[in-house]
Amino acid sequence: MSAKQHNGADTQQTHKAGLRVTVFVCTSCRRAAEDAGAIDQPGAALVGALQHRLDAAGAADITVTPMECLAVCKRPCTVAVTADGCWTYVIGDLDPDRHAGDIADAVLAYRASGNGIVPWAERPACFKKGVVARIPPLGFEQPEPETAS
Repeated sequence: MSAKQHNGADTQQTHKAGLRVTVFVCTSCRRAAEDAGAIDQPGAALVGALQHRLDAAGAADITVTPMECLAVCKRPCTVAVTADGCWTYVIGDLDPDRHAGDIADAVLAYRASGNGIVPWAERPACFKKGVVARIPPLGFEQPEPETAS
């Protein structure tokens, strides 16, 4: 696989048969609520909203899993999108009311990529702005740089 493919410029693959995607949603993230002094836990709302949208899309191979903590407390609400053999994305600063549809679309594009690298142009704004980390799959080896001959 070329470096170009690892950087996401060449990811127009169909999703792997049987690829099971998991979206972990932090349910312990807290943020100040609109009511003065109140605390909001947006992850709890995001779990239901995201599952509803993915179910409507017929995405039975995508699981939404509540997670006690993803340790990105300064950027609530946070999700991690992962699958075996694929890159993992950790995305923060999400809002369940505004971003549930965008997240569902991004997760469907993630699944379709075959390797977890969603082309930049296909990522919704909340994913472009909210990236905390992109983590390589286990066993990943950095390809040697291509040299001009």
